[in-house]
Amino acid sequence: MELKPGLGTAAMLPILAALLTGALPQAHAVPHSDDTGGDSGAPATPAVVGRRDAAPPVQAQLQTQADQAGHGHDDSIAVLYPDIGEPYRKVFTEIIDGIERQTHLPVRGYPVADHAESADLQAALKRNGAKVIIALGRQGVKAAAAMTGTPVIVGGVSSVPEEDKLDGISLTPDPSLLFARLKNLLPAVRRVIVVYNPQNSEPLIRLAREAARVEGLELVALEASDLAAAVRHYESACAGADSRLDALWLPPDATTVDESTILPLVLRESWERNLPIFSSSVLHVKKGALFALFPNNTELGRDLAKLATAVLGGEPQKHGVTPLRAVRTAFNWRTASHIGLNMDANQQRGFDFLYPEP
Repeated sequence: MELKPGLGTAAMLPILAALLTGALPQAHAVPHSDDTGGDSGAPATPAVVGRRDAAPPVQAQLQTQADQAGHGHDDSIAVLYPDIGEPYRKVFTEIIDGIERQTHLPVRGYPVADHAESADLQAALKRNGAKVIIALGRQGVKAAAAMTGTPVIVGGVSSVPEEDKLDGISLTPDPSLLFARLKNLLPAVRRVIVVYNPQNSEPLIRLAREAARVEGLELVALEASDLAAAVRHYESACAGADSRLDALWLPPDATTVDESTILPLVLRESWERNLPIFSSSVLHVKKGALFALFPNNTELGRDLAKLATAVLGGEPQKHGVTPLRAVRTAFNWRTASHIGLNMDANQQRGFDFLYPEP
C-alpha cells in the first residue's frame, strides 16, 4: 500500500508514529562550543536549527529574520529540540519552521543531546537573551525542566509528567476531533471501545469521556495494566461488538497498542467482524484501520508560537498541556469498502492521505 503521490511528506509518516509512541532513537551529542570556530573568545552557542554540515533552509530564514529585527544576539524565542539525525530531525525542523512563520520575533534553535549539561545550555540562553523557551521532544522538555527564570512552552511529545503544571500542546490528537470524524463517517455508531493503561493515558481518557458525551457516544474504557490484560480485553470486546453500532479506538498507549502483538490481533479480528477501527497513527491506517488523525507539524509550530507570543505580550500562562488540534487525516478506502462505507472520489479528496493509492 502506498501513499497518495505529490504530498511531499510520505517519508515522514513512520517518524510521526515513532514520536507518538515514544520510539525515537537516542540523540547524538551536542556539539562542543569550540566546534563552531568562533573568534570572539566567548563560548559559541549551538547552531540555529539543523546541523552545521547540512543545515535546512529554515536556518538561514531564522538567522536572517533575527538580523533584520536588529536584536543581534537578543533572541526572544529559544527552541530546544532533540539533537538527532535525519530523517527524525525533519519533524522538529518542520515544527520550528511553523514557529518562524507565525512570529516576526527572533528565534534560535538549540539542539539538545540526551545528556547535555544544563548549566552550559542555561548560560547560552541567558547570553542570547532568550525570553521564552519552546521545548520540543523528550530531550527538549527534559532540558527545559532544568532551566530557571524563563517561561517554558512544551510541544512535540505525546505526554509529559505533571502536564497540568506546564503550558503547551501534545502530539496526541484531541479526542473531540477523532469522535467528530467518526460520527461524520459512520453516523450510526453509538459506542467507542478503548483499551488503555491508566498510568499512560488517564488524562486522555478523561478528555475522551467528555468528547464522547458531546458527540452522543458511549465510551467503553477498559483498563489494562499489562499486555496480557490488553489482549484479553481486545478478544472479549471484538467478540461482543456490534459492527453496526460499535467502533474501536486505538489510543497512543504503548501498553495496550503493542505494534507486534496487539495490532495484528485487532486488525484481523476487526476485518473478520467488519468492526471499524480508528487511531492516532497513520501507519495503522496503512495496515488496515479505517482512519487516523496525526500531527501537522508546521501548523503545530504556529500554535506553539502563538502561546509563546502571548507570554511575551504579558499574558499569564494558563498551565495545561492541551491535546493536538493541528492535524492531518489518513483514510483507508479499501477498509471502508469492506465494512460497507462507500465514498466517492470527491469525498476521498477530503483526506490528506489515502491507502492504498487509488
